[in-house]
Amino acid sequence: MAEVGSSQPPHLPSLEDLQHWTWVLGRAQQLMLEHGFDLAERLPAAPPFGPMIDPTAAVRATAGFWADTMQLWQRFLDPDHAEPFEETPEQAKDKRFKAPQWREQPVFDFLRQSYFTIADHLLKGVDAMENIDEKQREQIRFAARGFVDAMSPSNFPATNPLVIEKTIETRGENLLRGLQHMLNDVTKGQLTQTAPDAFEVGRNLATTPGKVVKRTPLYELIQYTPTTDEVYRTPVLIFPPWINRFYILDLNPEKSFIRWAVERGLTVFVVSWRSADASMKDVMWDDYIERGQIDAIDTVRDLLKVDSIHAIGYCVAGTTLAATLAVLAARGEADKVKSATFFTAQVDFSEAGDLHLFVDDDQLQLIRSLASDGFLDGRYMAATFNLLRGRDLIWNYVTSNYLMGQDYVPFDLLHWNSDVTNLPAKWHLSYLTDLYRDNRLAVPGSITVGGTPVDLRRVTTPTYVQAGREDHIAPAHSVWKITHHFQGPLKFVLAGSGHIAGVVNPPAAGKYQYWTNDAGADSLADFIVGAKETKGSWWPDWADWLNSLDSVKVPAKGARVPGRGKLKSLADAPGDYVRAR
Repeated sequence: MAEVGSSQPPHLPSLEDLQHWTWVLGRAQQLMLEHGFDLAERLPAAPPFGPMIDPTAAVRATAGFWADTMQLWQRFLDPDHAEPFEETPEQAKDKRFKAPQWREQPVFDFLRQSYFTIADHLLKGVDAMENIDEKQREQIRFAARGFVDAMSPSNFPATNPLVIEKTIETRGENLLRGLQHMLNDVTKGQLTQTAPDAFEVGRNLATTPGKVVKRTPLYELIQYTPTTDEVYRTPVLIFPPWINRFYILDLNPEKSFIRWAVERGLTVFVVSWRSADASMKDVMWDDYIERGQIDAIDTVRDLLKVDSIHAIGYCVAGTTLAATLAVLAARGEADKVKSATFFTAQVDFSEAGDLHLFVDDDQLQLIRSLASDGFLDGRYMAATFNLLRGRDLIWNYVTSNYLMGQDYVPFDLLHWNSDVTNLPAKWHLSYLTDLYRDNRLAVPGSITVGGTPVDLRRVTTPTYVQAGREDHIAPAHSVWKITHHFQGPLKFVLAGSGHIAGVVNPPAAGKYQYWTNDAGADSLADFIVGAKETKGSWWPDWADWLNSLDSVKVPAKGARVPGRGKLKSLADAPGDYVRAR
């Protein structure tokens, strides 16, 4: 047996194994191309010449694949006379292959190069398919990316040098620990991404002091305790998405948007949505608007004796807030909301990103079958979001925790990501159908709420729109479309990073950047061309914008302190609903 830690680990894949590996992925590309021909042949004829199938692109792709494969073998068998392998910048930064063994040991260097080459050709094969619907192409491309990520040699014990070394070092104990991790996940029906017992809501998550001042069958209203002698007259009311727990905005004192806003002198309320159960089987979008957002707006106004509030809507709650603003405008009550802020929220779903690939008849039927008790288990949505970033949110943990047998690393963001909520099934299906599939919110009058037609063009409320440059859930170009509908003053801000880190970016962290364009723009591309970049968090920019709308302050006493107004304290923050499963 070779010495542990030597540069050449034992039990390397044989030449036969490498040949088989190349054949498997090559056959996968061939199947994808054949599927494209099959789809094209089944399309209705396009008079007068039929579907016009042109095999040239596919043949060229196949020829290119085998040419590159021959170069791979030449580099492996005769490296002195072969052209060197040229990595793309993305391949060079691929974290799966950052260990030196992937380059220093010829066998694993070959596996890495062959994987990159074949994966590249597999995805090009999708683009080579002729005469198929663009959504079909996107679905096939998404499936191909998922296949490519799944087939990475880093995911298999026999083709990952680090797993081989760890198995020898621990005499197989890593695989036993990994098996236990896997069995635990199978039992709970959810992939574990962080140390299960490292965090607890109310102990080291969601710790900003406050009180639950109202509880309904749909939500709890939390009011936070002021930390300044004076507070701004107009309070802030936050609507988080009901797909996740609200404390993404209150992870810990260093990352908490809620705590930061309170320390700036804002009176902050947040809605904590109830996780659905069988009693909520008939809850629909009207309920989240009428009994949720409008009810909470009126409650805060009445409690503090103010005419209006600053509203914030995050993701799907931002979509709902847009409808709420339109409903209030149609009813002559637009003044109840002094300003509206949208965190990565879409109102026009014509280009809604990869999530819309999950909205077809088969997926909708699957959701119906999974929701027999009137609600959808939140683990389904968690798995869907994980699939959008499978390399980082699935296979990364398969390798580290199942194959390497490593213990889970405590990470508050991943704990929140795994803290799922159940969804009212009827409403969730309606949301996917009416908004994602049919894009009805963007069509004036196509949707009604409580008998009131929803027309986004009626919204003239001053608006602050934040989008994430790398957002894969609500793409920036999709978020931008809100500017095509609202008619009031609007400030658009493009933040660095994605759907979560682009929002939860405290100034003290000194991370990322954001872009603004005071000159205005007709498109996101024009916005970017003329944008000014500012390092760090966009939070202070938002606070300055809010201050420009109403800078009046009042003493932080009476109803400004949770429980001292007409609404008495029902529980300490973060409340009961956030803990319900």
